[in-house]
Amino acid sequence: MVFNRSVLARAALGPAAGAVLMAFMASGAIPAYQMYSVALAAVYSIVVLSVGLLAGWSGIWSVGHPAFFAIGAYFAAYGSGHDWPLEAVVLGAVATGAVLGTFLGYAGARFSTLYIALLTLAFTMVSLELVNRWSSVTGGDQGAPVLQLRSVLGLGTLAGGGTEPQYLAVGAAAVVLALAVPAAASGLRMRLVAAKSHPLAARTIGIAPEAQSALAFAASAACTSFAGVLLGLITGFVSPDPFSLGFGIALVAACVLGGVGTVLGAVAGGAYLTWNPSLSSAVGLPQPVVQGLVLIGVLLFLPGGAVPFLARPARALLRRALPRRDERRRAAALPLVSPSAGLRVDTPPPVRAAGADSPALLRLEHLSVAYGGLKALEDASLSVRQGEILAVIGPNGAGKTTLLNVLSGLTGNGRVNGGADFAGRPLLRTRATARRRLGIGRTFQHAEVFSELTVAENVLCTRRRITAGHRASVARLLDAVGLADVADRRPAELPFGLQKRLDLARAMAEEPRLLVLDEPFGGLDAGERALLADHIRRLQARGTAVVVIDHVLDDLFSVAHRVLAFDFGRTIGEGTPDTVLEDPKVRSSYLGTVGGKAELPERVGERSVIRLRGVGHTYGGVVALRDVDLDVREGIVLGVTGANGAGKSTLAGVLHGSLHPARGSRVTDIGGGGTARTSLAPEGRALFKTLSLRENLEVAAYAAGITGAPLRECLEETTEWLPPRLRDRMSTSAAALSGGEQQMLAIARALIVRPDVLIVDEPALGLAPALVDEVYDRLVRLAHDGLTVVLLEQLLSRAMSVCHEVVVLHEGVVAAQGRPGDPSFAVLAEAAYFSGDQETAVSSA
Repeated sequence: MVFNRSVLARAALGPAAGAVLMAFMASGAIPAYQMYSVALAAVYSIVVLSVGLLAGWSGIWSVGHPAFFAIGAYFAAYGSGHDWPLEAVVLGAVATGAVLGTFLGYAGARFSTLYIALLTLAFTMVSLELVNRWSSVTGGDQGAPVLQLRSVLGLGTLAGGGTEPQYLAVGAAAVVLALAVPAAASGLRMRLVAAKSHPLAARTIGIAPEAQSALAFAASAACTSFAGVLLGLITGFVSPDPFSLGFGIALVAACVLGGVGTVLGAVAGGAYLTWNPSLSSAVGLPQPVVQGLVLIGVLLFLPGGAVPFLARPARALLRRALPRRDERRRAAALPLVSPSAGLRVDTPPPVRAAGADSPALLRLEHLSVAYGGLKALEDASLSVRQGEILAVIGPNGAGKTTLLNVLSGLTGNGRVNGGADFAGRPLLRTRATARRRLGIGRTFQHAEVFSELTVAENVLCTRRRITAGHRASVARLLDAVGLADVADRRPAELPFGLQKRLDLARAMAEEPRLLVLDEPFGGLDAGERALLADHIRRLQARGTAVVVIDHVLDDLFSVAHRVLAFDFGRTIGEGTPDTVLEDPKVRSSYLGTVGGKAELPERVGERSVIRLRGVGHTYGGVVALRDVDLDVREGIVLGVTGANGAGKSTLAGVLHGSLHPARGSRVTDIGGGGTARTSLAPEGRALFKTLSLRENLEVAAYAAGITGAPLRECLEETTEWLPPRLRDRMSTSAAALSGGEQQMLAIARALIVRPDVLIVDEPALGLAPALVDEVYDRLVRLAHDGLTVVLLEQLLSRAMSVCHEVVVLHEGVVAAQGRPGDPSFAVLAEAAYFSGDQETAVSSA
């Protein structure tokens, strides 16, 4: 746990309030008949705190806590009847609750929130049935008395239902609430929240979500069982009635009412549970009705809970009255609108090649990964030496991310074969959570950070126990990567560039021997990429080995010693950054090869049906498109090509009209003041797999407002476009089709609305060459019928073979545009595809 002046001051409030309350009780200021209610509220506060922190920190909603509450109470009853000391009763109840909680937490970690709730519900039902039937221990439905419990530690003898247990309940609640304050600032809470926020990312830093859920549930169940002992002592009698399923639902309502995961919210929830019967009597309504009305009101008007709602204006008033150092730090951090700011830039060290005689740190031999019938990796072999930067390239679907997942242990249900060792130790038999200790750090393509933790906590949670030295080390690391000024912010408050930097800092914590980077340059501007490349060089200079994949080849090659090329899960080439693209296999994997060129219609219109001007779009700070000007002419087959991440799918959404750009304008026109009707066949097809072919087409027609006779006419026309093998299977589910057949159904679904412009995103993705030719042949046939077609295609050569015009996107910018028939355009398009050099890759249109 964390102990500093601020934490200790807040933790001391609980015991201080408890001492004051007990003083009032002793002085007679609280009537005797109300002292029981005060003690009961204290006991309920412990239970509500246990349920609330379990939900807030681990994301587990339990309706099984009445069973743990009963375990403690019946331990008190049984122990008092068999002359057990108080301490033995408490230890027995707490240990039993912890063991059962560990089981429920570990078993529930593999289920969704709903199924965990059902699991705990079943646990409560079984426990209540056991209580009723095990009458020799529990007294059955007649209950059992709590006579007295003596303490071996000098606390005297506590008589069930007496005054002393009331004081004990208030004091115990004060201590439990006080312990919750430093726990909220501890590494335990950070690791629990990390496992809840992003289980996969948590595994890469050594956090096992199942173990964290089991630990959280064990602690919560132990506290609730302890509260059950206190309940038995203050009531003096235990029966099954207080531990019903209704009480479990009331506990959840009390957590929500007070504020999930807050200490003061637990106190408010405990008071609500205690005095709800009085409130119900005052308004003349049954307790369940009052509880339901209160819960509905809180969910509608105070979704964060009453205590957080009331605390907001108090904090705002305090900030205005007492401007503090935090405000000055926040003001200093405001200029971070430019994500490139904050990272020190010196002359970058050269990338020194690792010695040829250096031993291999990582070695993979004949590695294969299969998911069902799909082979994501096949017979892949590689080695990485200490201090070497290995770049892995390849088109979308080549197996690059699968390779990184093998190194991280995140292959899921994939079948992994072959050999792998790291620093002389077998790697494939090592759990994902243990690979961090071996010295392997990992980043993710989309900066998978823990959204509920601050920047500093995202890095601190890599440690099991957090010391002052660890905090100082993290502060130095954040300063080195330019995040010191935003250490107390949440990731959602930061632009994407800083989130990527945070992902890197978390991977760098504890100084791994091997750093695995998944598309670190993606989504960054030129300044950010230069800063990142500089930092990768510095890591390498300190002896860190790096395996990095990316599609931004110029920045990737600027830091790499060696490049490995993949395609269809196989290694197809290897070389230095300045020679690897000379390999014909590597070039064809990016640019593609086609056997024959489809015959395009010769006459096309000159009028633009879609016109984009100055279009730009971002996703949470990631620049997807920048200042795009584009005209889609009537009757044309327009190809939009570029590497993965170039912005093709975003442009498809803008052309379709389903995505409204952040900047710029989109105008559609079919002449005479009309609006061009567009339709999109998205990447990945997005079919309704459980519906039949006919139903997939009908759903699209209904969505466009086509019904009745027009629907039947559209269905007939669209069905005729499909190949015979699909026309004869219109009642078959879409899931039963092959990949190529699904692609043709996706295009047909887009055609059923009779569009003026058909936009098809990556129609060849995942298809065999023969099927690719069939799909493209049918698309070209549509152009002969006068339809305007926009093809978004990763392979440049394929776009050049089937399109009237080709646009090359590079990092969201139109880097080249021209006609494939122009001999000079092929050279310009290829240069733009790989480097986006707009000085040479100018339009040849």
